[in-house]
Amino acid sequence: MLELETSGSQAVKAQLRLREMILAGELPAGERIAELAIVEKLGVSRTPIRTALMRLEQEGLLEGMPGGGYAVRTFSEREVSDAIELRGTIEGLAARLAAERGAPAAVLAEAQECLARIDQVLEQPALDDESFQRYVDLNQRFHNLMSDLAGSHVVARELERVVSLPFASPSGFVIVQANSARARDMLIVAQDQHRQVLDAIGRREGARAEAIMREHSRLAQRNLREVVQRRDSRLMPAVHLIREPAPRKPA
Repeated sequence: MLELETSGSQAVKAQLRLREMILAGELPAGERIAELAIVEKLGVSRTPIRTALMRLEQEGLLEGMPGGGYAVRTFSEREVSDAIELRGTIEGLAARLAAERGAPAAVLAEAQECLARIDQVLEQPALDDESFQRYVDLNQRFHNLMSDLAGSHVVARELERVVSLPFASPSGFVIVQANSARARDMLIVAQDQHRQVLDAIGRREGARAEAIMREHSRLAQRNLREVVQRRDSRLMPAVHLIREPAPRKPA
């Protein structure tokens, strides 16, 4: 039993490290991943490495090769946009269910406390790297609580699945705003939407709550367009995974 737990722990660690390597561009897209090289680099046996690769394929970061093995996937702008849209749809459903069914008071209070902490971060006239990371962590926490507010295991499971898709996480494109002159302004807009959706849930206004969360995902769509247009790895290290659009053929 202990051996199984140890193997499972190694697989999780390998999965996290491999994800970091993929997003940082350390594993070239489209090329077969050399399993033995990964084993040597991470210092773990083949079994947890294979488990980690299988899980990353399930996440959508890897694709199986015809002759066996895996390669790093790339994504079109439309695929990333669809993933964000899907996340907004499911979060909107979660917000509507929370409003219509009545959200647990304890979870609602925790969400309000989370927003109060975000307010403290945004009180600063300019955000340094530490403050920005604090915002990212709290933003992720708030979105996790939105799932809890719905009180639906089905919705929670599907939301967990969709946010594991590449670039679909609520904080997937927030980092793009870090070096923008309008960074704080955009985060204040997002925070106002956070406040509005909790207000709608508290007032049992399901349609309004759903609409706000779907609109909230539009901020990520805006950041996606900026990333694709500028293709600056300093804005987002994983931009190399988003394929450049094919040049238009002359009419």
